[in-house]
Amino acid sequence: MKYNLTFIGLVILLFLVSACKENTAYQKQLNNPELYLTTTKQLTDVIVYDIFSPPVASRVYAYPSIAAYEAMLPAYPNKYASLSGQLNGLSRTPKPSEENINYHLASIQAYLVVGKALIFSEEKMEAYSQSLYKKLKNDGLPKQVFNNSMAYGNQVAQHILDWADKDMYKQTRSYPKYTIVNEDKLWKPTPPDYMVGIEPHWMKIRPMVLSSAQQYPPIPPVDFDLNESSEFYRQLKEVYDIGNELNEEQKAIASFWDCNPYVSHHRGHAMFATKKITPGGHWMGIAAIASRKANNSFDETIETHAKVSITLFDAFISCWDEKWRSLMVRPETLINEHIDEDWLPLLQTPPFPEYTSGHSVVSRAAAITLTDIYGEGFAYKDTVEVEFDLPSRDYESFLEASEEAAISRLYGGIHYMMAIDNGVTQGEQVGKHIVNNLQTRIAKE
Repeated sequence: MKYNLTFIGLVILLFLVSACKENTAYQKQLNNPELYLTTTKQLTDVIVYDIFSPPVASRVYAYPSIAAYEAMLPAYPNKYASLSGQLNGLSRTPKPSEENINYHLASIQAYLVVGKALIFSEEKMEAYSQSLYKKLKNDGLPKQVFNNSMAYGNQVAQHILDWADKDMYKQTRSYPKYTIVNEDKLWKPTPPDYMVGIEPHWMKIRPMVLSSAQQYPPIPPVDFDLNESSEFYRQLKEVYDIGNELNEEQKAIASFWDCNPYVSHHRGHAMFATKKITPGGHWMGIAAIASRKANNSFDETIETHAKVSITLFDAFISCWDEKWRSLMVRPETLINEHIDEDWLPLLQTPPFPEYTSGHSVVSRAAAITLTDIYGEGFAYKDTVEVEFDLPSRDYESFLEASEEAAISRLYGGIHYMMAIDNGVTQGEQVGKHIVNNLQTRIAKE
């Protein structure tokens, strides 16, 4: 009898230990920042698959990141400040009405719900979420905690989606396309597909921290003048000459920062396309690299992604405002018409006006934000493009990377230096404005 009672006690003890292990398993997963990073990578993969343009992709990144940030706040009442009242038009986020909520799980749910609402391939995000939640349940996540967390995540997601619905995106879907004007100085579609201009009304989208799309306009481009003694012609000829004399390192830099979501290839009568990440997607990838290297916690990782995505969103609005105001013609068009009809840039020219350089603007703005978070001497290895068969590159700082991203557009043959230099300045202004006007941490007294 004594032996039987001892045996039963051991069985009960083993059962309790096993149950504790199961609880630890799901808690460990929900405290691991890799869960959030894996989720953001899933969204990036769908953005690539669905071929969103660079400005639209920035919108797809921003709203889910904000939803995740707002959903985690109740777990950190003395650490983080809500973005409501700071972002244009964002009202106070609903407070949870239930207990037994895991706010990391609520953040993931809010991110997934908002992300799924902004993409085309919803089934890919749905498959990911179902797989994730099945694993968490198998690892011992209590049913009540799961249900309450889902409910709060959904509530925050709906709040963010209601806000997003008022940013003019839907209205601009029905606005007219740009009508081509046959003047040498104005933008025209470029080879090989002569695509229509992308997002000519993006400046009408509501910014998040900027007061308006026009808050930081760059200086005007140099006067259009095809006289060989003019400054404009000198910059045009510079694109042509450098494009003809590229060394291997310059080619590698241009290719690494290409970030063209849709590059078409023509082989005789056949045509196929290569899909890649956007400039914003590249910098969201850098945010993930920095989060990992800094050994950020789950909440700190969400904070970084929210701040970077907001910066990218406003930077694209600022840049696109200038692009469709100045309507500057691309170098490829003028070189083919006035210098060399057979010349091709190393990179495929994107389908929108030239001035200012989008990568220069958004890269500098994102670098300013990341530097504010991690410091000036934050060295890292950029592996974002490895999955697209490009080798990694090493940088001593985010600002150094942004400088290389900017000059890559000259090497690629798609921008004049004025668009690059003035784009960097524009991005610096946007980035500093966001750093100075967006507060995520609660100041300690």
